Order: sequence, then structure tokens, then C-alpha cells
Amino acid sequence: MNIKRLVIGSVVGTVALYFLGMLIWVYLFADFFDANSGSAMGVDREAMILWSVVLGTLCYGALLTLGLELSGKKGIGGGLLVGAVVGALIWGTADFIFYGITNLNTLTGAVADVVLEGVRGAIAGAVVAVVLGFVGD
Repeated sequence: MNIKRLVIGSVVGTVALYFLGMLIWVYLFADFFDANSGSAMGVDREAMILWSVVLGTLCYGALLTLGLELSGKKGIGGGLLVGAVVGALIWGTADFIFYGITNLNTLTGAVADVVLEGVRGAIAGAVVAVVLGFVGD
């Protein structure tokens, strides 16, 4: 692994994750997650703070890239596997801790989020793996 591969993979992962996140949570499953939010009221921002969302997504993309590079997995299959595991573990951590200490979501919402993050991570991981396949060491 080198810095060039880490930077390229992180940027590609960020872009893939951002657009997949918009597709999943804004367009496909918004109503489901509205119905499965917890009793906490007024916690969503009127307008998201874009730099913060991008920075968090960049961290996620970097973690996917590191997972791919350190595992030695290559190609679409390796990207799908590593991405699914990384996505489900990251969001399983966050969702179940938040479920245990806040009223932000229901258990159904938490479980669904972990599953969808596994899918999102898998797709983004495959995209990163394919792009890294074209990048030399």
C-alpha cells in the first residue's frame, strides 16, 4: 500500500458512498426511516452541513480502502466482501450504541440501517477495488 493508492481509493470511495447514501436514504428508504425513527424530536437539521458529511464520508472511504489494501483482496468480489463487512461493522457499532443510549431510532430502523450500510459498503468497496486495479503500486 502507498499514499497514492490510499488517496485515490479514498476519493473514489467517498464519491461512491455519497451518491449511494443519497439514493438509499433520500430517495428509496426515506419513508421507511421516517416511520422507524425514535421518539426524539427536532434532531434533524433543516439543511445538512455538507463539509461535515463529506468529511465523514471521506473517513468511511479511507477505511474501505485500508480494508482492501491490508486484506490483499482484489477485484469486484474482494471489494464486495470487504466493503460489506466494513460497512456493517461501522454502522452496527454506531446504530446499536445509539439505539441503546438515545431515542433516535427504533430497533427495526437500527437493524435495517446496518443491513443497508452493508449493501452500500459492498457496492462502494467493489467500485474502489476496480479502480485500484487500474492504479499501479
